[in-house]
Amino acid sequence: MNFMEFVKNFKKDIDYSKTGMILFHNGVVRGTSRKGEKVSKIIVRKDEKKIAEIIDSLKQMQGISKADAYVFEGEFNVGDDLMYAAVAGDIRDNVFPAIEKFVNTVKKEAVFKEEM
Repeated sequence: MNFMEFVKNFKKDIDYSKTGMILFHNGVVRGTSRKGEKVSKIIVRKDEKKIAEIIDSLKQMQGISKADAYVFEGEFNVGDDLMYAAVAGDIRDNVFPAIEKFVNTVKKEAVFKEEM
């Protein structure tokens, strides 16, 4: 899966009569940890069931019509893609907070990583 495939697939089956904004997120491996330590690679595991639950709950937010994420698993180097996420909805006042919540929740509850 590459980012453009993710975008193309996400944009299928959207009700554009109710959708005025789509936001996409492309998370990559950063060269430093949150503590400022050097990172040369990262190992990632994911919980697909939990990701699906998070997507279902996000669709309950006001104005949100669609959400999806693709999380890569395995070993990755600095600069590699780790996660694609997208949220579609009616207006930016609803979509901006939704994608922030979505990305943060997926990373906190459904993605497990080990930095090296």
